[in-house]
Amino acid sequence: MAVIHQTALKPSKLELLTAWLPTRPWYGGGPGGPELVKSGGFRLDDPRGEVGIEFMVVTDTSGPDPIAYLVPLSYRGAPLDGAEHALVGTMEHGVLGRRWAYDGYQDPVVVAQLLALIEGRVGAQDQNASDTPDPDVTASRTGEGSIPGDSPVTATDDQEGTALALPRSAVLRLRRALRAAEGGAPLPPQGATGHLAGVWRTPDGGRVRGLFAVLRPGAGA
Repeated sequence: MAVIHQTALKPSKLELLTAWLPTRPWYGGGPGGPELVKSGGFRLDDPRGEVGIEFMVVTDTSGPDPIAYLVPLSYRGAPLDGAEHALVGTMEHGVLGRRWAYDGYQDPVVVAQLLALIEGRVGAQDQNASDTPDPDVTASRTGEGSIPGDSPVTATDDQEGTALALPRSAVLRLRRALRAAEGGAPLPPQGATGHLAGVWRTPDGGRVRGLFAVLRPGAGA
């Protein structure tokens, strides 16, 4: 299990994301830049214990309507070869030293563990406590056989979010700007073969639930 260190980060994660989010095609904020607050998330464990994996939900309160974004991050002790385009930034960790933070959907370790989560082979971990499951994160998948997590995966950003083209002609459509489910129970769209859902906090202190990712066969995700 990953150990959560209570220590200072310079710059902070929110400072890194404040500069990075406006560069994304799915960012919906204004020209003045985001004003971010942490709203939730969860962690996954790297089986080899080398890469930190965190799925953060941050809310931009700069506009008339707050927007919650799902941002997976991988934390590495050295640069990831060939992933310069996915670098969110570097920071100094009070215990671990310099860390390279990457957009998690571009990191093969994150993608492999995300697929394992959707298939039920691993569980989500609490964002802030070591060795503590997060029961608010739910996932499901139908069908037989595992999706290979060690194969090259192409991540494509657009205005709707991020799409991962997976082996066996599957596509994982990843929500970036989150939407709260009506009635509090998110349902995957018709034709989906898997999904991931979770909880985040609203600026007024409420809790809402929505879809984080939807798995579909073929290219029509």
